[in-house]
Amino acid sequence: MSYEKFAYLYDELMKDAPYHRWAEFVMAKLEQYGINNRSLLDLACGTGELSIRLSKEGFDVTGVDLSSDMLAVAMKKAEAEGCKIPFFQQDMSKLEGLGLFGTVGIFCDSLNYLKTEQEVFDTFVKVHNHLHEDGIFFFDVHSIFKVSQLFIDHTFTFNSDQLAYIWDSFAGEYPNSVEHELSFFVLDEKTEKYDRYDEVHFQRTYSVKQYTEWLESAGFELLEVSADFEDTQPNEESERIFFIAKRKNEKPSP
Repeated sequence: MSYEKFAYLYDELMKDAPYHRWAEFVMAKLEQYGINNRSLLDLACGTGELSIRLSKEGFDVTGVDLSSDMLAVAMKKAEAEGCKIPFFQQDMSKLEGLGLFGTVGIFCDSLNYLKTEQEVFDTFVKVHNHLHEDGIFFFDVHSIFKVSQLFIDHTFTFNSDQLAYIWDSFAGEYPNSVEHELSFFVLDEKTEKYDRYDEVHFQRTYSVKQYTEWLESAGFELLEVSADFEDTQPNEESERIFFIAKRKNEKPSP
């Protein structure tokens, strides 16, 4: 999926996202589990906001995203911040040739953009193949509660002098999936008129049990599951579910 114009609006829309909490979460958990390897693969890195933050914390970060537009923004930002981060355009479910890392992360519910169960499992296998022995895998996803109760049939709006949007969410064709229809209105400073851009984004999630089964089949040991940046088990109204798993030596199951 290409994010097209959305890539260039993304940072404005996400300026209040708690990227610092993702960074703090990763650092705290790596210390907790005694992981000293500072190499980190940031899958679905988007515009590189978290990649840059982790690079500044001393991680040797590599970023990967499917969108060339997102990567173009990420590279420009990393250069401006003085961060030497290699970025690659790849599909995370077909990841190859990037070497081994101490940590792999798929943050900001990016895993939810994969459409099929096979793509999710294939991604877990590819992550396993890119981790050192006992390397750590982080990812977070929207809960079923959030998709079904807080997204579907809801409308979100935003308005500023330079940018406005209308965001409608509808049930997708698969269980626990949602389609986001977004219309952006962006000020063209030369003409002082607003240009309209329309995009459709798809997300799909699964139960904690299903993610756990895929992880185990892909050769991981599940270390913990938590919710909403807290060291607590998910409950029926948790919105964001965090998984931490460790690579085992066994080959993934077919």
